[in-house]
Amino acid sequence: MALEIIRFNGLKSKDWLIYKYPSENIIMGSQLIVQEGQVAIFSRGGAMADMFYPGTYTLKTENLPILRTLVNLPFGGNSPFSAEIYFVNTTVKLDITWGTTDPIQLVDPKYHVKLRIRAFGQMGMRVRDVSGMFREIIGGLGKDEWVRFDRIREYYRGILVVKVKSAIANAIITDGISALEIDAYLDSLSQKVKEQVEPEFIRYGFSVANFFIQSINFPDEDFDMINNILADRAAFDLMGDNRYATKRSFDVYQDAASNQNGMAGTFVAGGMGLGAAIGVGSAMGNALGNPMMQSQAGKAMGAGAEEAAAAGAAGAAVAGAEAVAEAASSKKCVSCGAEFPSKYKFCPECGFNNAEIECRGCGRMLNPGIKFCPECGTRVE
Repeated sequence: MALEIIRFNGLKSKDWLIYKYPSENIIMGSQLIVQEGQVAIFSRGGAMADMFYPGTYTLKTENLPILRTLVNLPFGGNSPFSAEIYFVNTTVKLDITWGTTDPIQLVDPKYHVKLRIRAFGQMGMRVRDVSGMFREIIGGLGKDEWVRFDRIREYYRGILVVKVKSAIANAIITDGISALEIDAYLDSLSQKVKEQVEPEFIRYGFSVANFFIQSINFPDEDFDMINNILADRAAFDLMGDNRYATKRSFDVYQDAASNQNGMAGTFVAGGMGLGAAIGVGSAMGNALGNPMMQSQAGKAMGAGAEEAAAAGAAGAAVAGAEAVAEAASSKKCVSCGAEFPSKYKFCPECGFNNAEIECRGCGRMLNPGIKFCPECGTRVE
């Protein structure tokens, strides 16, 4: 058998971790070339023997002390022997991607919406302990010639996902961080997960060079729910308590009007038209928002309740409507012209305050919207 040059054939893969030399029939005196960023391992029957670091070597019994005892190599000559040779990549692999296969279902602490959260990122790793990695991984290679970093990533996917999910859940549930604001904490979360997973990598002969959570997101339909909440909150802030309550009362009755078999049908069947129903809703909405009206509305409803007790459930709605109608006389809003019961200060259409204003100069009560007091000429703000 002719002498040969044993070296890593780097043309077959750019993403390699372990390369098994294809021939196991080695001739004593052959040349072994180990390049920078590599380690060569001689193995016999699955047991690790001699290890060679970067450099060029002529194989002989003197530099194969462990293998010599395993196969009883003769001294001198070009005797053939059988051994497995592995090349291990010891450089840092920085672009290993990962992601959560299943969403993390959590309730956002700020918006109280259930979200399906996923996380994605990138990590870097390298072989830290070649002998430890050999025992844990190379021993189970079988006849595979190549092991790529993707295969190692699959080995660790389970522990990565568990640790990432735990870190995100703690941030949202324990620390009260909203999922919409969690991007600001990616650095600290990444460092926390790195510290948690690194011991598992070290156990199998690897070290974690870096670990990044690059994105934490959730489906668009979950985001739409939060947008709806934000829109309602903005309306509440802009309109104020009273006007927002009025708007919601109109929304309720508008929904009733569109439901022919629902609330609107009940009002008509009870002897009250849709317009009257909306009027009642407006009165109730304003009464809830105006403390001065609560007492009057309560009396009106109390009267209706007494009649309902006597007349039964069917007459309660009619009696309640009549009680409200008797207590209300119409007036026009000085701002938008809408008609509404004169006992109320605020227009249910535009929210304008229609209450009389006291003149600062003479104390006379003036109609809303007037610019100057007709009695003393004082300007009304």
